[in-house]
Amino acid sequence: MKLNLIFRRKLIPLVCGLGLGVLGLAAQAETTLSDLKPKTLVNSNADTAKGEWVGTKAPDFRLQDQNQQWHSLKDYQGKWLVLYFYPLDDSPGCTEEARQFRDLYPTYVKQNITVLGVSLNDVSSHKAFADKLGLPFPLLADTQHDLAKSFKVLRGFGPLSYSKRETFLIDPQGVIVYHYASVNTESHAGQVLKDIAKLSSK
Repeated sequence: MKLNLIFRRKLIPLVCGLGLGVLGLAAQAETTLSDLKPKTLVNSNADTAKGEWVGTKAPDFRLQDQNQQWHSLKDYQGKWLVLYFYPLDDSPGCTEEARQFRDLYPTYVKQNITVLGVSLNDVSSHKAFADKLGLPFPLLADTQHDLAKSFKVLRGFGPLSYSKRETFLIDPQGVIVYHYASVNTESHAGQVLKDIAKLSSK
């Protein structure tokens, strides 16, 4: 119990991006300068671990949200889907990212775009987080880590597991067209809208 508390107090802020000066050497291993900038259309051989996603069918899922409603990939056929993974409810970086999506959500709705947040937290944790911020979109509870494993974003420190902050943009046919392997929490939601606009105009 004591060890788990230490991990939560010391390492969760690390994965949610509080800053290199505070986090020290361990943070530098998880957060690099490239993590501060959103990536678009990852299909370069320079990032082979990430480029495998673009052009592939998104893995299926069936998970509950903060209101105990079930969601699966097939529910969103015919719509753009923003599936964003984040490490932890109610942490600084994750809160800022959620706020950005919340504030731009009316624009997402007008453009027939669905936003789904995903972390390893359970339904009750998501409920408290969503209520606190007034989030209008679902937060999926990946408590068995299946979706995080499917998208290869599962990470951990000792006994503590979390999902890395990455986003997958899925087109109306269920194909992954963008993979944001790193995210700027303050600008990511706006960047996704710009990228969808570019793709829609082609």
